[in-house]
Amino acid sequence: MTMLNGFTFPLNDPIPIFVIVLFIILLAPILLRKLRIPSIIGLILAGMAIGDHGFNLVTSGSIDLFGKAGLLYIMFLAGLELDMAEFKKNRYKSMVFGFFTFVIPLSLGFVLCYYLLHFNFMASLLVSSMFATHTLVAYPLASRMGIAKNEAVTITVGGTIITDTAVLLILAVITGSIEGDLNQQFWLKLGFSFLLFSLAVLAGFPFVGRWFFKKIKDDQTTHFIFVFAMVFLGAFFAELAGVEGIIGAFLAGLALNQLIPHTSPLMNRIEFAGNALFIPFFLISVGMLVDLKVLLKGNQALIVAGTLTVMALSTKWIAAFITQKIFRYSAAQRNVMFGLSTSHAAATIAVILIGYNMEIIDEHVLNATIILILVTCMVGSFVTANAGKRLVVEESNSVPDIINIQERMLIPVNDSNQTDSLLDFAVMMNASQKKIPVYMLSVMQDEDRLKEKVVLNNKNLEKAIKHGAETDTKVQAVTRVDLNMADGIRRAVKELLISDVVMDWPDKSSTATGFLFNSLFGTTTQNVLNGVWETVFVCRFRYPLNATAKIILVLTKNAEYEIGFQHWVKRVVALSKQAGARMQVCCTADTQKAFAGELDKSKVSAEISYHPFEDVEDFLVLAREIRSNDLIIAVSARKGTVSYHSYMETMPSKLLKHFEKNNLILLYPEQRQSEYLETGVQPEDLVLTPIQDQIDNLNKLGRAVKRIIRRKQR
Repeated sequence: MTMLNGFTFPLNDPIPIFVIVLFIILLAPILLRKLRIPSIIGLILAGMAIGDHGFNLVTSGSIDLFGKAGLLYIMFLAGLELDMAEFKKNRYKSMVFGFFTFVIPLSLGFVLCYYLLHFNFMASLLVSSMFATHTLVAYPLASRMGIAKNEAVTITVGGTIITDTAVLLILAVITGSIEGDLNQQFWLKLGFSFLLFSLAVLAGFPFVGRWFFKKIKDDQTTHFIFVFAMVFLGAFFAELAGVEGIIGAFLAGLALNQLIPHTSPLMNRIEFAGNALFIPFFLISVGMLVDLKVLLKGNQALIVAGTLTVMALSTKWIAAFITQKIFRYSAAQRNVMFGLSTSHAAATIAVILIGYNMEIIDEHVLNATIILILVTCMVGSFVTANAGKRLVVEESNSVPDIINIQERMLIPVNDSNQTDSLLDFAVMMNASQKKIPVYMLSVMQDEDRLKEKVVLNNKNLEKAIKHGAETDTKVQAVTRVDLNMADGIRRAVKELLISDVVMDWPDKSSTATGFLFNSLFGTTTQNVLNGVWETVFVCRFRYPLNATAKIILVLTKNAEYEIGFQHWVKRVVALSKQAGARMQVCCTADTQKAFAGELDKSKVSAEISYHPFEDVEDFLVLAREIRSNDLIIAVSARKGTVSYHSYMETMPSKLLKHFEKNNLILLYPEQRQSEYLETGVQPEDLVLTPIQDQIDNLNKLGRAVKRIIRRKQR
């Protein structure tokens, strides 16, 4: 026990405890994502640091109330966020997959734990049921690549309902039997109480919910408090029935599933409260129980961790393989099913933590589970990302249709000196006879003399408006009051139905503080790309566009499978014609075929040549062919999408380094926005850049070796 300025460690005072925990919730995910550690694992590691087995800063049990609330909240959201409509559509196939992904891990896991690891019966049953559950951590990747409606994905999501419900039933038996034997009286008592409790929740909660939402209207706070109360009421009913409270919370989520639309403001508030407060508190409380020093005391803990992880991965793959053979799915569909169902996170932590608190399992299994969660989440995300790209190619017999029919351009104004060049670029990309509207957006913070600043800003934009009028383009000044530039742009894109955003290339921060801030929290451009899914052009102009001699268009592999492909092709070809510049397209053979097909479809005549380019990362070899008056357009992509590759992270810096005197444009096509079925999952959690980088390096090495062999053969 140590003293610091009157404070005694570990802390008992709730105020400093809250300060420490809240700053952990704020900073731990941001810092650890830079190390590619998922935020779920990051918060657990932070809990380990401040707990009894770390620096002993916080008293064990001091955040139990919030931790318990977070545990119930996780299971409530697991039931609330399940897509019951998709489950009903493919319920029979979902039941088949749910059966295999539950029974196979449960049975093989029990054999492993009971006969090889020599756990007792209850511990073996609990750990093997943990193998059966899964968390849809990688679902946002499937959503972002546009395969969320593929049957392999929908039955995997539906199978989650089956396996999670079955696992919780086993947990009810385990917890109910702790105080008694598994005799006939136990089964009758547990069966009757569980049936009564289930009917009360599944039948009573929807009835009460409909009545409440019908009578109490337009009171957002009351609606949230009502839902929150129902979560804990369901947990209380479960404990009265002799089972764990998380079962009641899960059933409460299922009961209210149809009453709370997934896109409603109420759902947004429910998820916000969980992600911001309750679930992080729960994950930190789990970390405070973990002692990774046990792993260093001997081989037993490492053997348990490795064995459990291998069993968790292999049994989920077997379940996906059998389902593939029954329904005759492709290998890509099988791998997508495996990738989605192999991740263990929220429900796994809940089940294992209850077993640890009831002393069914020891600290070896608890520590091994943390390692299992980290490995399976990484493997699941990696497999889903790679198999999803192959599935997109299998499904895409033609270029996908454009989604955004409305054509409107938005130019965020940062530097008035660049406004005219950005406006000229927007006007020259218009391929239609009808002039499309262009909005000049200024984002300001709410402060004193705001009205005067808005008037002054509009006056400064009068020059740009007159400049647009000279080309018969309707230019309109728009002012948004928001917290920052990125949020203002996101809201303006939604409100004005924008199809294209034209942004100025951001300057590098000149100060050390600015560089650190941007590296941790992201630049404005990065934050805009994370929230705006329409076509975005990031431009750096050194000279007028009409002086362009040639346009070098560099396309990444799979660019033709993005939903915005048609749209930006039309824009770039129009720019080529307006600027009077010929175009050289550098791409793979498949992408060239799609690009040429799009030109034939639109019946556009343009001076275009093609340069075969299999490895887009090496496009810098073109430097000797590029002159200072050439415009370089590099088609990039957002993380996790079909055409995304890891080298895109360094593409902006390479362009600036090697083509400092050229006009440069980074083009981000319109892509599908991610949908999230699992709470607490952030986009950054799904990026496996270090692993992908090494695979890309191996592929590059392999291609280099093949080229050397070909040369020798010649």
